[in-house]
Amino acid sequence: MKGARAAVELLEKQNVEVMFGIPGGVLLPFYDELVQSDIRHILVRHEQCAGHMADGFARVSKKPGVCIATSGPGATNLVTGVATAFMDSSPMVAITGQVETDKLGGDAFQEADSFSLMMPVTKHNFRVTDPKVFPETMKKAFMIATTGRYGPVHIDIPVDIFRAEITDEQMAREVRVPKPKRNLSELLDAIKLLEKAERPTIMIGGGVAWSQAGADITRLAEMLMAPIVTTLMAKGSVAENHPLVLGVCGMHGRQVANYALNNCDVLLAIGTRFSDRVTGKLSEFGMKTKVVHVDIDSSEIGKNVKGRVGLVGDAWTVVNALIAGLQKRTKSATWKTRIIELKKQCACNYDLRSDPLKPQKVIHELSKNLPDDAIVTTEVGQNQMWAAHFYKCYAKRMFITSGGLGTMGFGFPAAMGAKIARPNCVVADIAGDGSLQMVSQEFATAVENDIPIMICLLNNGWLGMVKQWQKLFYGSRYKATQFTAGSPDFVKLAEAYGSAVPDRFRHRSRGGCSPDDATREDDCGLHQREMPVEGRGVLDGSHDVAGLRPARGDAARNG
Repeated sequence: MKGARAAVELLEKQNVEVMFGIPGGVLLPFYDELVQSDIRHILVRHEQCAGHMADGFARVSKKPGVCIATSGPGATNLVTGVATAFMDSSPMVAITGQVETDKLGGDAFQEADSFSLMMPVTKHNFRVTDPKVFPETMKKAFMIATTGRYGPVHIDIPVDIFRAEITDEQMAREVRVPKPKRNLSELLDAIKLLEKAERPTIMIGGGVAWSQAGADITRLAEMLMAPIVTTLMAKGSVAENHPLVLGVCGMHGRQVANYALNNCDVLLAIGTRFSDRVTGKLSEFGMKTKVVHVDIDSSEIGKNVKGRVGLVGDAWTVVNALIAGLQKRTKSATWKTRIIELKKQCACNYDLRSDPLKPQKVIHELSKNLPDDAIVTTEVGQNQMWAAHFYKCYAKRMFITSGGLGTMGFGFPAAMGAKIARPNCVVADIAGDGSLQMVSQEFATAVENDIPIMICLLNNGWLGMVKQWQKLFYGSRYKATQFTAGSPDFVKLAEAYGSAVPDRFRHRSRGGCSPDDATREDDCGLHQREMPVEGRGVLDGSHDVAGLRPARGDAARNG
């Protein structure tokens, strides 16, 4: 069979049901074979969004998302989507077409060295130059993406490989990928540290979300009487209505979470890389704290914060090993009581009545009315931090955001990927007007493919987070952060792409549509081609994200 036919069959054998991309000249042999396949292809309007959709799909399904782009500008556009997945350890297989192998390096039409471009932003990178290894390369890509620490894998395929002959023997060849080695040699040391701790705290990161170990970590916290703080990537991994769960920590985190983080004597860090947004100045982080660091990736142990004890393994396995070692031990309730009291003090009233609306009120109403299995994505900026503070994750709710790369425009396409992965769940994107304008062309993709999602648009007419930094650190000297010509009428923009926006979502007053109307649960089962967006002028443009600071606060108020 031809390489193009082989590629489609290999994808089918990997149980790929959907892929996201845009065709181009060097991909035409592949797309011609795709006509005969049951694989659903989502035609996006920009390759970056193909990456984000595959990423959102992967985060919900826990399977590799697949995206595809043509050579040259298609591949360069895809890089941001792949880099976003790489920074957040999301499994993805990114396929790019390429010019013929004998033309590589000759500046052929639409040639770009996508292999080199993808090298620093992928877990593994392939360029196929020999058709004999093409099938095993495809198989390896999927295995590598989901073995050990998840991540994106890139395959660059010249067009002559699609045209080459592939034998049945090559298709049947089995491949293996080495599994990461677990190292729990210091488990007893970790147990002893936790046993002796007077003020233990558990910090969880994105690795916990991938391992789905939240329930086990909650059980461990109850045994240790230790509060749980989360990084942005771990929000939703543990139920935020549990008394020991304090929420997001770090620069934009809640003060009670930062209090627990900075005043503990033993920190159990699980599935986190100690981002600078959590630690602040590394030389001053945890100076009096003993650290137990758990991670599936051994290279993370001691990379940023020098841990007293390192445990290498997936979060679920290591946490249950700790539970087994600690299950007969009891702890004093003094620290737990202190933390619970601080959490109560930090329980602010978000049900604020004002005109224009405050972001707390908008997110509060969204949180109150969305179902218990809702999936929320965010863009990047103030909208992201307001969502982290005011949206509550419990039960089966999921929270999906771009934490490492901080990619504006991520939330909208990621929401579409999430909706495809779990079509029976309500999916909402909490967006800012700056981010949404970067990817607004994907309204066409949503309408064309009947992907009904909600957009909660916090429209304040600014690049809000950058403006806030200018206000705090540059004497309120604002430059290039306000949309002086105004943002578009987003309702009309959605309608222009064919979305039938219900009357209840249209702009009706200075405050826009009622938050109660916009988030009422019986409105969440949207009809096809209905995509609600908030009216213009809805948000107080002067409102900042509370708590912008290095993660060293020791007060717990105004959470």
